[in-house]
Amino acid sequence: MHETFQTTILGSSAATPTSLRYTTAQVLQVHNKRFLLDCGEGTQMQLRRFRIPLMKINHIFISHMHGDHYLGLPGLLFTYHLLGREKEMHVYAPPGMEEIIELQYRIAQLKPSFSVCYHELLDGGQVVYTDDRLSVETMAMDHRIPAFGFIFREKQGKRNIKKASIAKYNIPLEQMPDIKEGRDLVTADGRIIPNKEVTKGSPLPRSYAFCSDTAYTEQFLDQIKGVDMLYHEATFLHDKADIARQKTHSTTIEAATLAKKAGAGKLILGHYSARYKELEAFREEAAKVFPNTFVAKEGDVFAVIRSKHNTR
Repeated sequence: MHETFQTTILGSSAATPTSLRYTTAQVLQVHNKRFLLDCGEGTQMQLRRFRIPLMKINHIFISHMHGDHYLGLPGLLFTYHLLGREKEMHVYAPPGMEEIIELQYRIAQLKPSFSVCYHELLDGGQVVYTDDRLSVETMAMDHRIPAFGFIFREKQGKRNIKKASIAKYNIPLEQMPDIKEGRDLVTADGRIIPNKEVTKGSPLPRSYAFCSDTAYTEQFLDQIKGVDMLYHEATFLHDKADIARQKTHSTTIEAATLAKKAGAGKLILGHYSARYKELEAFREEAAKVFPNTFVAKEGDVFAVIRSKHNTR
């Protein structure tokens, strides 16, 4: 069975918060790890509201240096200090983020209880995080200032040894690591048992692409081909396409068109202009192009489920 791979929407508003919506932030849980994607104003309040454990967040990804995507970060880091955090925090952001935070510390004459490691985002295609089960790569957006998206990809897991095989062949502990890597079993009497007879494959890997502020572009299309779940901004309904282009944002139809061309499994829309109160029109409009479309609302949880057509 697949382990947890899901995102929780903390904020879905563009530019300014409204009485109903906060600015951009999501928490992505991959297995037992949690990653904060953007940190708009009020993010720490939303983390508490939706009972997300603050101390389990060790990696924060900031897409670009517009306030509605990072203004919650200074407050969140101050809160971590007040809570006595000791474990280091990793912040991935375009140049300037470290300067902003260090200025806050200096003016407050604060020596935080934990260190912050800054990782500068400079271009698309950077692998900025990797562990034994996951990798994170940047995507270059088309925005007024340098802006990035992030694609989270599970790595293919090792094969699982069948419980019945352990008893049947009395598999020794020292052979188990090699068998999980795909090697055949060699029994005590010298017989060779094919690996596929004693193991079963691990679940196929899943992927999630978080596309932040951007005008319609296909410059990162190859990176998101076959992605299982795609979050893409849709600041405007399509009748405002001219305004979207001027402000380097996207519309519902443009987000859906990219999802269709990418062969994505599921599309999540977000980053709505404050002029809109109701969001169903966003889903309906995009669904004409890409039927499996959902609108992000505060508190929504979207699971990343492997698409049948995903061939990555």
